[in-house]
Amino acid sequence: MIDGIVELVEGAMSSPWVLLALFAVAAIDAFFPAVPSESLVVTAGVFAAANGEPNVPLVILAAAAGAFAGDHISYLIGRTAEGRLARRRAARPASRRAARSAAGLAWARRTLDRRGATILLICRYIPGARTAVTLTAGAVRHPLRSFSFFDGIAALSWGVYSTLIGYIGGAAFEEQPLKGLALGLGIALTVALAIEVIRHLRRRATATA
Repeated sequence: MIDGIVELVEGAMSSPWVLLALFAVAAIDAFFPAVPSESLVVTAGVFAAANGEPNVPLVILAAAAGAFAGDHISYLIGRTAEGRLARRRAARPASRRAARSAAGLAWARRTLDRRGATILLICRYIPGARTAVTLTAGAVRHPLRSFSFFDGIAALSWGVYSTLIGYIGGAAFEEQPLKGLALGLGIALTVALAIEVIRHLRRRATATA
């Protein structure tokens, strides 16, 4: 029975439809975190190492594109939901709950303005957190251009990490998932640190000029 299951999975992984499945699952996982996209991407990486299929660059692109699309759906959901909440606050401006909501959104907006790149990159590796931050970005109307730029970096780095964890690590990380998570966070922190350094240098250069 186990051999039959393995053969079934191998057949699915050698099908071109697996790339569409990777895209769809990564997209859905971005706004509905009950779907385990990392597991499917890592599995594709394991089979790519063993059989040469599916193609590793295509797995990375499909996973990254799905994550990017899903994050933007989550962003739009947050933006739409906040529009409804704003109308409710306008109807009841003296409400204590409305005041707390407005204060919380103002804080979130300031935080994303200052550390949006770092937050997007790190949270992409944490199921649930990535949904929360993309919803919040939409709710506070964080600039779409900035969101798309840094989310693109986050989605691509996540696609590379998830695929290569399976391709290089294989069964080692299957038995020790915390190591895989630690590696993913390490990648995110490294990229985030590089971006923060570049932003700091640009601010200094601007101030000097």
